Amino acid sequence: MPWAEFTALFLLATAMSFTPGPNTSLATAIAANRGLGPAMRFVLAVPLGWCLMLVLCAAGLGAAVTAAPALRWFIKLAGIAYLLWLAWRLARSRRLAQADGSHLSVGFWEGVLLQFVNIKAWLMLLAIVASWIIGREDAFARLLLVLPVMAGFAFASNLAYASVGALARRWLAHGSRLLWFNRAMGLVLAITALWMLGA
Repeated sequence: MPWAEFTALFLLATAMSFTPGPNTSLATAIAANRGLGPAMRFVLAVPLGWCLMLVLCAAGLGAAVTAAPALRWFIKLAGIAYLLWLAWRLARSRRLAQADGSHLSVGFWEGVLLQFVNIKAWLMLLAIVASWIIGREDAFARLLLVLPVMAGFAFASNLAYASVGALARRWLAHGSRLLWFNRAMGLVLAITALWMLGA
């Protein structure tokens, strides 16, 4: 891959990975409520989900999603419903002890599956496959180059947001700060879900 193309890929991955979205919001909220350790399951799940989606997009599933409006709407509506459900669960967590229970628990495989209903991830990966992989003579070599780049960005961005959440954990434990933080993060997830409706 020419250096100019790799630089463009690097810049796109940076912009798309580090801007707030469902993954970064959840990574922050989980770490703030449960600590960095429990959040790492989700932080590690995101790159795996992205890599699986990237391989599937390169294999042709991305074209099927683009060509079938019903499938695209299914992905959108499933993602919106799931994010709204997570937002509701998050907004109900009032104390760290409550958050350590079932109110905010996103497991590893749940985090992987979340990527498949994340329309932001689909749009980004479809753009990458169309621009950097499909139709190139060295498509497989490009896929092998793009995979670790995307996995690295998915991991780094979610780890950064989770670290911020973990650093705020002790401060949030006082008074009703955690309640308002959780309500704010729930609102961010709900707004993200509504944004997905128009994407």
